[in-house]
Amino acid sequence: MERSEYGNRFHRWLLLLIMLVLGMAASFPSQAGAESAKIAPVYVIPVDQKIETGLEKFMKRGFKEAEKMNAGLIVLDINTPGGLVSTAQNIGKMIRESKIETVAYIRGNAASAGSYIALNADKIAMSPGSMIGAAAMVDGTGKRVEDPKLVAAWKSEMAAAAESSGRNAKIAAGMADINMVVDMPEIGETKEKGEIIALSSEQALKVGYADKIASSPEEVVSWMGYANDDLIQVERTGAEKIAAFLTHPVVMTILLFLGIAGIVIELIVPGFGVPGIVGVAAFVLYFFGNYVAGFAGNETWLLFIVGLILMILEMFVPSFGILGVLGAISLVAGVVRAAYDTSHAMVSLGIAFIAALIVVVIVAFIFKERGIWNRFILKESLTKEQGYVPTEAREFLVGKEGVSVTPLRPAGTVLIDGERVDVVTEGEFVPTDTAVTVIHVEGARIVVKPK
Repeated sequence: MERSEYGNRFHRWLLLLIMLVLGMAASFPSQAGAESAKIAPVYVIPVDQKIETGLEKFMKRGFKEAEKMNAGLIVLDINTPGGLVSTAQNIGKMIRESKIETVAYIRGNAASAGSYIALNADKIAMSPGSMIGAAAMVDGTGKRVEDPKLVAAWKSEMAAAAESSGRNAKIAAGMADINMVVDMPEIGETKEKGEIIALSSEQALKVGYADKIASSPEEVVSWMGYANDDLIQVERTGAEKIAAFLTHPVVMTILLFLGIAGIVIELIVPGFGVPGIVGVAAFVLYFFGNYVAGFAGNETWLLFIVGLILMILEMFVPSFGILGVLGAISLVAGVVRAAYDTSHAMVSLGIAFIAALIVVVIVAFIFKERGIWNRFILKESLTKEQGYVPTEAREFLVGKEGVSVTPLRPAGTVLIDGERVDVVTEGEFVPTDTAVTVIHVEGARIVVKPK
């Protein structure tokens, strides 16, 4: 009985030891996995706006900071409707030339030029319900570009970006060219002419345009083998946030309206000061926002200043409108060149100009007594109270007869109805005591001729 009891105890202890060893062994892979996670900073850069030079400038700053901090991975958090092709190409080149591994995480849509940016990354992860594609070129008004050369060039760029990461180039080309026919047997679909390819996350995964379906950037980071302990979210600076607000189309239109109305009111109804200050401040904010966003260069400031000076000079220097026209052209050129999109800038400028014109007319009418035009109007009058007597109208003398009391050479004096009147002839000499007739009266000038 004792041996049996000891045996049972031995077996229990042995079983407990085996379970302990197995538990420790089971924990080794997870510990090894944790230890094998790459330890390096991971930078998450949001691509969550229209693709334009402001976004390019922001992303350059993020990439430079990541390189400076020896980051191991950059995650591009993409949700964009697209934008400028030229800017997307620059961003794509920056991604390809970066020494840091890059993953495009499509949180919402990678549409149009956004799909091109994603295709240049080393890996693509997509959130459930996201989309990549629909990359047909459109102009500033949203109309599809049909120029064969432009379409072919963009299609080639899309295909090359796909090939660089080992993806089916025809699908990328079909995202850009509406006239292509592309078979996609993986998802049982064929893109026909007149259609454009836009892939959901599940479709993209099946055709090789997504490498992972992930619910968050953190999941993407773990999938790439990095720890989330050193995850750095690149955020916009205060100046960049202000610039994003100032470059909103509605805000830009309001600034242009205030700038035009304020300066014109100050010029035509001087003395207030406030409209001029508001106008200049509005234009400064307009150019500042576009400059910080990367849309405007130093030349736009120069055009604005030159235009303003020329318009001021027009008020004081007779130029038959030449200085005013040149100033207006300079101002318009500066405003248009400073904007992200030329067509949008022209629309905003047109709306602002019409609204400003209405306000200026109203202000000019209300303060008509203070307008600059009063400087060019002779206000002083000569009244009888001041001792001035106006010349009496003598038209009633026309046709009357008289007699010269002095020789007319050709000026002289005649007697008409018993009144001495100074007259002139049409050039001929008239001797004294000659009958004459009044033939014309021009103000104080009375013309006679011999009867």
